[in-house]
Amino acid sequence: MSAANLYEVIRAPRVSEKTARLQEVSNQYVFEIAKTATKADVKAAVEKIFDVKVEAVNVVNVKGKSKTFKFRQGRRGDWRKAYVTLAEGQAIDVMTASA
Repeated sequence: MSAANLYEVIRAPRVSEKTARLQEVSNQYVFEIAKTATKADVKAAVEKIFDVKVEAVNVVNVKGKSKTFKFRQGRRGDWRKAYVTLAEGQAIDVMTASA
């Protein structure tokens, strides 16, 4: 898998209070991924980009919200996210990493 393909699979890290708590408690990291990416693709990409050992990958499809702006109805796009569990003692600094 080339470097360009790795960054197509993993779009960006998701940073929030919930994901920060997951990092501390269960060593899990959350990434926004491509709609077509499989668990195996995500595992391979994270291991190559961040040079860590991945134990598990869980994938969630997120439905886009319906929103109204100035009486116009709109809809945000559907997207996908992956919860990546790392091996004991491994870590990723998502604030400085360029994913």
